[in-house]
Amino acid sequence: MSEFLQLAFSGLTVGAIYALIALGFTLIYNASDVINFAQGDFVMIGGMGTVFLMAAGLALPVAALIAVVAAVLVGLLLHRLAIEPARGASPVTLIMITIGASIFIKGVSQIIFDKQFHSLPAFSGDTPIPVGGATILPQSLWVMGTALALVVALYLFLEHTLVGKAVLATAANRLAAKLVGINVALVLALAFGLSAAMGALAGVVATPITLTRYDIGTLFTLKGFAAAMLGGMGNPVGAVVGGLLIGLIETFAAGYLSSTYKDAVAFLMILVVLLFMPRGLFGSRTVERV
Repeated sequence: MSEFLQLAFSGLTVGAIYALIALGFTLIYNASDVINFAQGDFVMIGGMGTVFLMAAGLALPVAALIAVVAAVLVGLLLHRLAIEPARGASPVTLIMITIGASIFIKGVSQIIFDKQFHSLPAFSGDTPIPVGGATILPQSLWVMGTALALVVALYLFLEHTLVGKAVLATAANRLAAKLVGINVALVLALAFGLSAAMGALAGVVATPITLTRYDIGTLFTLKGFAAAMLGGMGNPVGAVVGGLLIGLIETFAAGYLSSTYKDAVAFLMILVVLLFMPRGLFGSRTVERV
């Protein structure tokens, strides 16, 4: 039982990271119909930026804030320089653009940072907390708490603010939103900025556990995409549930089968979803592009 609990805690921790990345996918997809394969690179920017800013002598909160702002700027530039000029292009073209942007971000990061793995010190120490015969690291609580706080904040923003309602209106019908005076271009830029911020925050809280490197975004992108697909692309609740499920399945597969298969779980889930549940667990029955 203690081994099961230990794996469950690890799975929930990793799953919370995937859930945040999947939420970034969902936010951008709902607002612009774009599947952003550079989403995992925002996680890398948050982690690597914080590491190097702390190495330069800044305190952790300041370094993390600057890293998140940097990721937001990259997200806004991605929208302005890559996505906006290609407005009206096919979904495949937009996907290829985001993949190209991801490669470009990795190349620049390799020059700005380096090719080594880096970590951050745990925010509240490394002493494990005993729970039911298992233990959980304080940093895992930071990860899960951050994920929960961001999910609640995103819900409150979308449901209880005028700007959030503008995002939902744009997601529902872009033309109608434009006709009632919503600045659609600004809303799309906001979606990219918010998704970048969520990714960067995930990178900051996850780096003490997962380590970070200039190219780690690729794996995070694939696993976040798998989580979004499993939950139903475009569904925020599905993104969270999908992320947690991917994390749990991945961890239990590594614990009871072999760690060799850990990273294959996300790819297997993508195949299963595409073959048997193309709409995911919570996806809508029809998708209309306008």
